[in-house]
Amino acid sequence: MRPATVEFLRQRFGSYYASAQLSAPGALPQREWGFLFFSSRDDPRMRRHVGFGTRDELADYLRTMAPAHAFFSTAYYDDPAAPTMGAKGWAGADLIFDLDADHIVDPRSTTYPVMLARVKEETHKLIDLLTGELGFAGRDLQVVFSGGRGYHIHVKALSVRQFSSAERRELINYVGGIGLDPALLVRPAADPESGWRGRQRRALAEYLVWLSSLGESGALAHLEALPSIGKGRARQVWAQRERLGTGADPASDKRILPLLLSPENEAWRTRLREAGVRADEPVTTDIKRLIRAPGSLHGGSGLRVTILEPGELEAFDPLVDAVVFGDREIPVEVQRACTVSLLGSDLRLAAGPTSVPEAAAVYLCGRGMAEIGGGSS
Repeated sequence: MRPATVEFLRQRFGSYYASAQLSAPGALPQREWGFLFFSSRDDPRMRRHVGFGTRDELADYLRTMAPAHAFFSTAYYDDPAAPTMGAKGWAGADLIFDLDADHIVDPRSTTYPVMLARVKEETHKLIDLLTGELGFAGRDLQVVFSGGRGYHIHVKALSVRQFSSAERRELINYVGGIGLDPALLVRPAADPESGWRGRQRRALAEYLVWLSSLGESGALAHLEALPSIGKGRARQVWAQRERLGTGADPASDKRILPLLLSPENEAWRTRLREAGVRADEPVTTDIKRLIRAPGSLHGGSGLRVTILEPGELEAFDPLVDAVVFGDREIPVEVQRACTVSLLGSDLRLAAGPTSVPEAAAVYLCGRGMAEIGGGSS
């Protein structure tokens, strides 16, 4: 990144922090903070083990330093500014779920707006699961657009604050459907369509429709390649495919389904994963995690890390509602042809010098897709 580009981004971020009304996380004096800065020359490592006693101290730091990225700890500490983790005195942590489009779609094969739309769908699924199945109240959830490619859900219920990493892993396993026993499908249940039993049944139905679409020869080739099925049972599965999992033949279900729905059956596993929520497991299990600070700016996009109530998610458009910079024209040198979608319009750019609205300039420079003014490096 050229010095002129670094200075442009620092000035724009500094201007934002000079006037922004920033919210601070609860129990601010117990939070550790970490920061990354715009610079092509300084040490790129995060500056962390920082603590603030008041919101004014935090605001002054952001205005003065204009960081590219600002993070605070999900954990509560007795001494958050202590230089080692062992000396901080862990006193609990919020429960965090991180939904990143990189874990849901291939960013190389789709556009940024499509990625954001897809990760929003996944966020809706997670909210429904947390409130409908795990018993959290909507008021316990804080939804945060990350400013980049996804959303964070902060669960602030006191009941989870002391959960260990192992207990948090159980929760992330549940929402993702990790470690499910296929035999769950064939056990009697008062409501076979609810929870993971219902998700498994629907995933099985989708898998069997796909199997039928292969035709007999294609389906047999697929089944025979599964170590748990092989040639001996492949024709039996094909013959009974329309009855499996429906309850029409419980004996066949008990005999065949645990073998058919094995971990080696990737076509089945893919559909089961899609039935769950693909959240980032290390974020949830880490009891000393740093997470993006709501109200801060994302150094890779210039978009605001935005707090939402669960009911506000559907109407939220991050490429409009999280944009904080204006339309003043800024000269840039675009590094490669690209399209930028901001404020309801698509800006198609060829490589080379041009002028773009300030919001687009910040976005392009933050992502390394443009430099300011076309000067020498």
